[in-house]
Amino acid sequence: MATTPIARPRSSPLAYRVPLRLDRRGAPSRYLLKNVGDEPLRGLSFSLLGAGLMKASPPLLLAPGQEVRLSIRGATLPLTAVLVVRWFRPNGDEYLWRVSF
Repeated sequence: MATTPIARPRSSPLAYRVPLRLDRRGAPSRYLLKNVGDEPLRGLSFSLLGAGLMKASPPLLLAPGQEVRLSIRGATLPLTAVLVVRWFRPNGDEYLWRVSF
C-alpha cells in the first residue's frame, strides 16, 4: 500500500490588525478616530449607512498618531446605522471597517 506524502502547511501571513481606534466619549454626536498603527492611511473616507446624518469630507491622509473628528447625528444610530471606514495601506491594499454605534 503506497502512502501519500503529507503536504507541509503553507505559512500564511498574520492577520492585519485594524489600525484605528474609535473614541465614543463624545457620543451620541461626536466621535474621534485615531490612527494607532505604524503606517499612514491614504484615501481615508467615511460612509454612514442607515438613518443618520454625517457631513461629507474628501478622502484624507491620516499619519500614525493623527486623529480626525466625526460629527454624526441620529436619534437611533445604534439600531439603524453603521459607519463604514475605508482606507488604503501604503502597498495599495484597500480595507473596509464596519463600525457599530
